[in-house]
Amino acid sequence: MYLLINIVGVFVTLGVAYLFSRDKKNIQWKSVGIVTALQLFLAWFFVNFSIGRQAVVAAANGFNWLVATAYKGIAFALPEWVSTTIPGAGGTLDGPMNFVTSALMPILLVVPLFDILTYIGFLPWVVKWIGRGLSFITGQPKFEAFFSVEMMFLGNTEVLAVSKAQLNQMSGTRNLTLALMSMSCVTASIIGAYTQMMPGQYVLTAVPLNILGAIVISAILNPIKLDPEEDVVVEINEPVEVAQADGTMKMERPKKEPFFSFLGDSILSAGKLILIIFASVVAFVALANLIDRLFSLTGFSWLSLENIFGVVMFPFAWLLGFNPHDAFEIAQYMGTKLVTNEFVVMGEVSKSVMAGTGLFANKHAVAVLTVFVTSFANFSTVGMIIGAFKGLVSREKVDLISKNVPLMLVSGILVSLLSAGMAGLFAW
Repeated sequence: MYLLINIVGVFVTLGVAYLFSRDKKNIQWKSVGIVTALQLFLAWFFVNFSIGRQAVVAAANGFNWLVATAYKGIAFALPEWVSTTIPGAGGTLDGPMNFVTSALMPILLVVPLFDILTYIGFLPWVVKWIGRGLSFITGQPKFEAFFSVEMMFLGNTEVLAVSKAQLNQMSGTRNLTLALMSMSCVTASIIGAYTQMMPGQYVLTAVPLNILGAIVISAILNPIKLDPEEDVVVEINEPVEVAQADGTMKMERPKKEPFFSFLGDSILSAGKLILIIFASVVAFVALANLIDRLFSLTGFSWLSLENIFGVVMFPFAWLLGFNPHDAFEIAQYMGTKLVTNEFVVMGEVSKSVMAGTGLFANKHAVAVLTVFVTSFANFSTVGMIIGAFKGLVSREKVDLISKNVPLMLVSGILVSLLSAGMAGLFAW
């Protein structure tokens, strides 16, 4: 019965996207159908097929190994917080590991590593060919396909920044599509932090599902028809005209920044990212507690943010295949994630999920919640995206995106629901 409800929930999610569509007549249903089928296949392959499970577990172990190597540097700087024995290399942790050391500090290694792969050209090459393949299979515009893959590695604001030339060449409507897609980003450099708190198998499963889900939902919410000559991709380091000493112009590619200068900037950026996440988590948790304390002054013991979120998100949680009691608990976590961020929820449920106790003794609940929270879809992400566009494109394009903030929120929620629903179909 609950499997049937889960199936209905997937169609309801797509139906809600149709209701909010800006141009229902021009939705490319063939392309939407192909991407949805591909998403369904990947969900089955990664969750319910032995080779798929082994692949994502191996990838998760790879990220955990990478995080484990970061502990050597953490132990040097904070010896009281972590064992000097590197986990994953035959040793065990003796120190009092916490959110900062287990989830945030490893970012100082992972972010520069991905930046180095970008610097040497490996990551752009991977993105280029995966994007081309995705565009060919799904029938989506080339840049939108590239963009969805780039988000997985670079993050939403970062990928927007490196796409400035493309954004200015594209129409405002296509810019809005990228804004909608950006709500469902998951940055590869931060996946290691996620796998320290939630099952790596489902964290890694969420990544490709979100990529495809972002394409599906944005194609329904904001359909776009392109002529072949418009479907082009501007190279990031394409040649530009440079004035020569004799007054002539010559086409040259921009020179690369010296490696160690680049690496220093990357490390500083990783440090800033840690501070942003740390400040956000502390502030959001504290603000949520403040609001609950203010609610308690009303004399209604049941009035709290979690209960309010539970009521709002309950129908959607129930449609993911849960009994009413479990659906309400899942809905509370879903709502909390949307208003705060994924780290707040992961930190709250991590011990129960990893131990498999209470609600999370149920494999279906673990899969659905892990996939749902593994994204940047929340209210604060809206501000980040609009802020990024303000520094990159014209005022008219920014105004169009700003007018569609509710649609951006709808996009983020629907992609998370669609990905969670797809994964939940095969996890019982």
